[in-house]
Amino acid sequence: MEQKGYRRGSFQSSTSDEDMLEIAGASLDFSSVVDDDPPLDREMGGFSSYNGGGMNGTSTMMDFLEEPLPGVGTYEDFNTIDWVREKSRDRDRHREITSRSKESTWALIHSVSDAFSGWLLMLLIGLLAGSLAGLIDISAHWMTDLKEGVCLAGFWFNHEHCCWKSNTTFTDRDKCPEWKSWSQLFLGHGEGAFAYILNYFMYVIWALLFSLLAVLLVKGFAPYACGSGIPEIKTILSGFIIRGYLGKWTLIIKTITLVLAVSSGLSLGKEGPLVHVACCCGNILCHLFTKYRKNEAKRREVLSAAAAAGVSVAFGAPIGGVLFSLEEVSYYFPLKTLWRSFFAALVAAFTLRSINPFGNSRLVLFYVEFHMPWHLLELVPFILLGIFGGLWGAFFIRSNIAWCRRRKTTKLGKYPVLEVFVVTAITAVLAFPNEYTRMSTSELISELFNDCGILDSSKLCEYVNDFNSTKGDDLPDRAAGPGVYTAMWKLALALIMKVFITIFTFGMKVPSGLFIPSMAVGAIAGRLLGVAVEQLAYYHHDWAIFSGWCSQGADCITPGLYAMVGAAACLGGVTRMTVSLVVIMFELTGGLEYIVPLMAAAMTSKWVADAIGREGIYDAHIRLNGYPFLEAKEEFSHKTLAMDVMRPRRNDPPLTVITQDSMSVEDVETIINDTTYSGYPVVVSRESQRLVGFVLRRDLIISIENARKKQDGIVSTSVIYFTDHSPPLPPSSPSMLKLRSILDLSPFTVTDQTPMEIVVDIFRKLGLRQCLVTHNGKLLGIITKKDVLKHIAQLANQDPDSILFN
Repeated sequence: MEQKGYRRGSFQSSTSDEDMLEIAGASLDFSSVVDDDPPLDREMGGFSSYNGGGMNGTSTMMDFLEEPLPGVGTYEDFNTIDWVREKSRDRDRHREITSRSKESTWALIHSVSDAFSGWLLMLLIGLLAGSLAGLIDISAHWMTDLKEGVCLAGFWFNHEHCCWKSNTTFTDRDKCPEWKSWSQLFLGHGEGAFAYILNYFMYVIWALLFSLLAVLLVKGFAPYACGSGIPEIKTILSGFIIRGYLGKWTLIIKTITLVLAVSSGLSLGKEGPLVHVACCCGNILCHLFTKYRKNEAKRREVLSAAAAAGVSVAFGAPIGGVLFSLEEVSYYFPLKTLWRSFFAALVAAFTLRSINPFGNSRLVLFYVEFHMPWHLLELVPFILLGIFGGLWGAFFIRSNIAWCRRRKTTKLGKYPVLEVFVVTAITAVLAFPNEYTRMSTSELISELFNDCGILDSSKLCEYVNDFNSTKGDDLPDRAAGPGVYTAMWKLALALIMKVFITIFTFGMKVPSGLFIPSMAVGAIAGRLLGVAVEQLAYYHHDWAIFSGWCSQGADCITPGLYAMVGAAACLGGVTRMTVSLVVIMFELTGGLEYIVPLMAAAMTSKWVADAIGREGIYDAHIRLNGYPFLEAKEEFSHKTLAMDVMRPRRNDPPLTVITQDSMSVEDVETIINDTTYSGYPVVVSRESQRLVGFVLRRDLIISIENARKKQDGIVSTSVIYFTDHSPPLPPSSPSMLKLRSILDLSPFTVTDQTPMEIVVDIFRKLGLRQCLVTHNGKLLGIITKKDVLKHIAQLANQDPDSILFN
């Protein structure tokens, strides 16, 4: 990216998001990033024209290209797009199509198809995202069960599907003869110490095999397929370009390795990575439509809708997906994108429902329905769960960021395979003895959310039954039996393990989501509290707090509801979601009456977590990685001015500028070779410093190269001019080169006395890459997006050099 070693004929444009960036071990090195945010050049239609004519009366002026130059109008890797230029370009394209539609029937059909293409693209994204989610769900379910045994009727069946045709009774439904554990397969029996050790050994071996295969595939083929993907998606949607992050190789490898990582039993989920997978689908399908392929701002509208489709299939929550995209990941979200996001999420959910991956006609494994109402006094334990969720979220973010920083700054980061191997081995060894950590996290959440019925065989439902007091389907609050107490201490151990092991798992070089582990921590805490409140109400129903609403023999407390509220609280504490979180949880349970407990827990969780640290986990990882993300939610309250932030500063060399009609090709090439800036202000003269416009380094290189190849008479001493008319020169001078069409004649400018509060607002709301600073009409300096981010970091007592990107 740094183009210091520029030579003629050496420029090669790389414009496809399919291009893979080779990064050893997926650790990014940005030491060679260009200094300034290169702003977008003129419109795609604004191609360069070169007039080479001396003043000798025989004009050799020539527009040597009738088409846009290759590379002009595109961006380099790790640079920010110019939203204003991209939107302007799209408006021009739309005006042209509209005006042509009145000329002929074919143009009218083209206009209609152009308008319809966005909806067609949403349909394709929904279908592809839903299909891939179904494939991932089915594969992960099968491979998770493979760690414990195999189906003799067909090895491709998971445990549940294997036993569907079995004649076993309901209570023995997990012990059907078609399903054999590894000890039964190898030893002929499943009882005894040796059988237990063999099953233990096979569990650990399969877990290690799956995780090692995942990390090797990521390291070898698609370094960007690791992690959650949501911090990078947020950064890309804000206008940053990371080539290959949403490419076809990333999609293929992330889909495969996500199944492997989830199946390995690591403390991670598939929900976050499914957003990345859906955005990959959106980016790849954008290449089918010209208006999205050639316009980065339009493409980001599609990616916002794709993110909504990803959450829709992850949780079976189409409305929650749209709100998640709006609240959490999107930077620019017009009303049109809201409608299209809703359509994409709807199609994705419908596709997944048609596949029916879990065989229960639901979109997720842990769908539940509660029937009992909650009482006002239960808001107290719900708020306590909110406080726990906020404390857990703040603790997790600080611990995980500290561990990830250590990974980046020490030798630990050089051994991603060894790290995955060690963490998987520890997780598998600790998980197997405890049935609640041995099962997949989604199954654990499903069991914790479950409201105990008469036929439930789970230890969580081993209450002392008094069938004389049973009325209909509702079971009264009962005394806990030994199975419940056993389950409680096992869940307590599972909680401790999940809390700590997730810190080291999130951020490893395998696909890893955070939604499911966070929900599991909250669901365990909620279930423990729910059972405690239930037993308190059973044994002390005559207490004042219970006497008014919980009489003996009534079904008052639903522990599964506490688990659900706890899951929402912990997820909110980690991600700082509020509205979308409540809607997602509501869609999971199908109960409108539980919105108030969920809202109370989510808001309490956010308040407590924000009191300890303002950033959610995704924002914290964005800052850790140095992505140029300007948070729209944060207020800038400092009283600094543009002159305090602009470059050059005092004692710095003067600003590098190009004059409008007095510099030769050699002079411009010298500036390009001696500096690493991405663009240069164009002024009337060095003495006046009156601003004319702004020109991109990339466009200068391409234009000069093409002029030397295709226009006669262009030599090193040829004068470059950016004016409408060529300057007067002696008759013997060589042909001149006119580059006015690559000049941005309307760069954004502010005066040196403009408060930075306004400058930051302009950068946020218009998506600028740089802004020029003037005083009394004269050019003083430049402020880039990176300068703004460094200034904000400095005022927050953070290291300004942590902003690695431009």
